Amino acid sequence: MGKNQHVVPRNDKWAVKGEGNSKATKVTLTQKEAIIVAKGIAKNNNSELVIHRPDGRIREKNSYGSDPFPPEG
Repeated sequence: MGKNQHVVPRNDKWAVKGEGNSKATKVTLTQKEAIIVAKGIAKNNNSELVIHRPDGRIREKNSYGSDPFPPEG
């Protein structure tokens, strides 16, 4: 499983950052653009996508890897 991808606010833009990385993989003008980029990376790496709100709190998480705790049903 690869690094989780985070969509985080950066000044007036949005950044895609691999977990633990100091530099952004990509900076976009909108959160929507950043989510598209991060989702592609997360799918390729079988990792998790973590989307943050403008205040930095987590808004949503999506797993694209082997989930050790898959939902029942």
